[in-house]
Amino acid sequence: MFGRRNPFAGGPSAASAASAASPASAASAASDDEPRSAACAPAAAEPEAGKREAPLASQAGPHAAAGVSSTDRHEALVRSETFKAIRSAVFSSMNMSAALMMSRTEVRTGIEQIAAETTARERLSLTLAEQTLAVDEILNDMFGIGPIEPLLADERVTDILVNGPDQVYVERGGRLELTALKFRDNAHVINVAQRIAAAIGRRVDESSPMVDARLADGSRVNVVLPPIALRGASISIRKFAKRNITLGRMAQQGNISMQMVDVLRIATACRLNVVISGGTGSGKTTLLNALSRFIDETERVVTIEDAAELQLQQPHVVSLETRPENSEGLGGISQRDLVRNALRMRPDRLILGETRGTEAFDVLQAMNTGHDGSMTTVHANTPRDAITRLESMVMMANGNLPLMSIRRQIASAVHLILQVERMRDGVRRVTHVTEIAGMEGDVVITQDLFTFRYNGTAYEEQVRGTFECSSLRPVFAQRAAYFGLEDALLAAMQS
Repeated sequence: MFGRRNPFAGGPSAASAASAASPASAASAASDDEPRSAACAPAAAEPEAGKREAPLASQAGPHAAAGVSSTDRHEALVRSETFKAIRSAVFSSMNMSAALMMSRTEVRTGIEQIAAETTARERLSLTLAEQTLAVDEILNDMFGIGPIEPLLADERVTDILVNGPDQVYVERGGRLELTALKFRDNAHVINVAQRIAAAIGRRVDESSPMVDARLADGSRVNVVLPPIALRGASISIRKFAKRNITLGRMAQQGNISMQMVDVLRIATACRLNVVISGGTGSGKTTLLNALSRFIDETERVVTIEDAAELQLQQPHVVSLETRPENSEGLGGISQRDLVRNALRMRPDRLILGETRGTEAFDVLQAMNTGHDGSMTTVHANTPRDAITRLESMVMMANGNLPLMSIRRQIASAVHLILQVERMRDGVRRVTHVTEIAGMEGDVVITQDLFTFRYNGTAYEEQVRGTFECSSLRPVFAQRAAYFGLEDALLAAMQS
């Protein structure tokens, strides 16, 4: 039936097969509410006459009613005895080690055959659509991320937050919602987390209970396991945007004004050093991706990240990623190591996914030594707080530097600070475009080119406001003249 070894043809028992397979994959695929070894128990015997299993709709209760979401109906199926019978039949017939060497499509054919045979033999009340759901769920356990796999395909979902086996939240439209999806138990969550980490050569277990990783589609993942996570394993997924977000699209969505787009396009062409500031989940990386689209295709760009998620469209991009220490505390590569190395790679621009530690000192050095047009993000609530955060991070790297010297480096290195905020209505907005204008005494002088002013006269669910332009002459107007863009800049500020 298969071109390679058939995982469903008389292979070893599921228990021995699972032990031969990848531990994380086999355990995740085999784990269930009922006790069993690494593989599922044999298919359940046919119920006695008069005690035949009720149709799935009645098992599902209210989830099967018309108008109930597909997620609820999917969860009702997975929790049903019908699904457990099919699952048991599949894993008792499967050579796990052989199956995991094959593609998802190849294994699917065999699982579909077993599901159909089991449904007929046990006289299970399953439609073809429900059989397909059952097959998908089994394949998600083997090759995907378990019950939350369907959420990756939902373009409305931006974050997936797993708090133990019984609580899965998603963010849609900037608001958190509790879903009906659940894992079988905490071991199931841990197995999915270990498979995610193993896919990029990292490990997560009791001895190393925290890890940053990414999925095959580029989605960023953070995992925290017990005993650090007291209520069960936690998985936080920041989804990879499948659509390329541009500043123009952001303007259409009300995240930014078209006047701001024009100024930022000129600022990028003038190779200004830009810091994007904001809180967690405010859209800093999305804005960085959109801004990077204005980088000239002839430039060599080096990106540095903890978990790669930047989506640069230029042809000449070198992407570097940090590496954690191994179990012996060796082999770790930090962002600071990568920044220092990147400076030897002849970059035109240096882009850091996030500056949050001692690498800030090296980033400022790079911005001050010919790597104009560099970009990074920091966690801060206001542009002024972003400057203070940079000061603190530089002092972490070199505590002997006087504060005045640090501030002068920041004032000469950073040209623009873009402040992003996720507001109470869930919409991300660029609230400030702030220019660093130099030093006055021991104070870094800034001026706001654009601000978002919300209308506080009446409280509504949706935040109302306008993007206001200060109409000030930007300090970088002289730099824009060097690139032949001064007239365009002044026109943009006055439009």
